[in-house]
Amino acid sequence: MKNVAYHISFIGAGNVAWHLAPALENVGHFVKEVYTPNGKSAKKLVGNLYDAVVKSDLDFSDSPSQIFILAVPDDAIKSIAEEIILPEQSLMVHTSGSKGLDVLEYSSAAATGVFYPLQTFSKSKKLDFERVPFLLESENKEALKILNNLAKSLSKNIQIVSTAQRKQMHLAAVFACNFTNHMMSISEKIMNNAQLNFSLLHPLVLETIDKALKHSPQSVQTGPAKRGDLETLDKHMEMLQSDGNVQEIYRLISQNILDNH
Repeated sequence: MKNVAYHISFIGAGNVAWHLAPALENVGHFVKEVYTPNGKSAKKLVGNLYDAVVKSDLDFSDSPSQIFILAVPDDAIKSIAEEIILPEQSLMVHTSGSKGLDVLEYSSAAATGVFYPLQTFSKSKKLDFERVPFLLESENKEALKILNNLAKSLSKNIQIVSTAQRKQMHLAAVFACNFTNHMMSISEKIMNNAQLNFSLLHPLVLETIDKALKHSPQSVQTGPAKRGDLETLDKHMEMLQSDGNVQEIYRLISQNILDNH
């Protein structure tokens, strides 16, 4: 059955909107408007869209859109939701992993929801949305049906989850994604200090991630802490004496591995 085509407006033009808006157009939906406070980033995003226009204010009362997507920083969602003026029968959603439905409760929308793509977004890297999980939430059955249709037009992986579940998922994602990337940035710095190229570690990193995704990460843990090799751990701590913060990170993670394996 052919997907329903929706008219959509974006509030925000950051990394999420930069990828999501064109992706929605590419599967047959219509992005009609983009709003940002200064208009500059909205203009850039509109340049990548078919017939969207830059919206200069938050009065959307005459908008042709049915769905309004708040793709803005978490701390701006509540204030924008309260300020924006929407047409009748509108559905407004946010794309945050850590904010609940309650931040939209004082909006003028007929229905509210969450449309959260569980992925890290960078403007410079293209994404295959078919592989991106979408976590949906709404207390309105018809709104949830619309969000489900919208997500299915993009992805094969859709989950309806509660606010509590999504917050736990977001916390887990910080460990799996943000912290993992930060560990690699520390690793890169160590390699650079030794006048070695970080690319030497690429095969090791790829194999580690591959094993963790194919099995339970805990079952494939390796390294000196897993082995209980206290001599190597002590040597590494000595090598990190010049950077107390990184040394403490090493100590805490190593101790946690020792305690759990």
